[in-house]
Amino acid sequence: MKANLTQTTWQKALTDEWSKPYMQELEAFLDQEEEKGKNILPPKELWFEALNTTPLDKVKVLILGQDPYPTVGHAHGLCFSVLDGVKPLPKSLQNINKELLSDARVDNSHMGNLLPWSKQGVLLLNAVLTVEAGNANAHKDKGWEKFTDRVIELVSVECEHVVFVLWGAYAQKKAVLIDTSKHLVIKDPHPSPLSAYRGFWGSKPFSKINAYLVSKGKEPIEWKIEDTSSLFT
Repeated sequence: MKANLTQTTWQKALTDEWSKPYMQELEAFLDQEEEKGKNILPPKELWFEALNTTPLDKVKVLILGQDPYPTVGHAHGLCFSVLDGVKPLPKSLQNINKELLSDARVDNSHMGNLLPWSKQGVLLLNAVLTVEAGNANAHKDKGWEKFTDRVIELVSVECEHVVFVLWGAYAQKKAVLIDTSKHLVIKDPHPSPLSAYRGFWGSKPFSKINAYLVSKGKEPIEWKIEDTSSLFT
């Protein structure tokens, strides 16, 4: 599993995690699931895609999701994102795109691959990095949360003036890991159809993010997504 984390800043920052008991237990669990013939999503080489595409020293925004989409062909290691060609987009992502249009006048309704955001410093992190196909939350409480909590802590400690986007009650529990004296934390309802009406609509997270980044002398995020095929290597 360690070999799939290829980004050097994260390799160095997380080097102590691999020998910890929770990680050894997590690896054993995942090996057992594979031996049972379970289809684990996303593919192994994409488990750390969020970290591999957004170096620690480049993080400007951290958006936290829960676990990967359990539909085969959707998940690719970035929270809320789907691979090119997926239609229709998942409901939560549709709602994110609707709020983006309302907030920033950006129409991404035809696009679900958020890799261009990741490339600009938006760490699209799920709390749980794997899932069994067709079985949402199947890998909950197996150890991933401890690993990604450490990722959140590292961003809080090592980076300056990051926007942490915590949508929904699950993500908002992670606020205790963040130093709010030097970062902006956005807490709004989740974009899921079950909760978006509770205040996600009209929350304007995208303009808030860019206003904060600009106020700290950072480049704003270009939210508009064009063709992403050339970004894959």
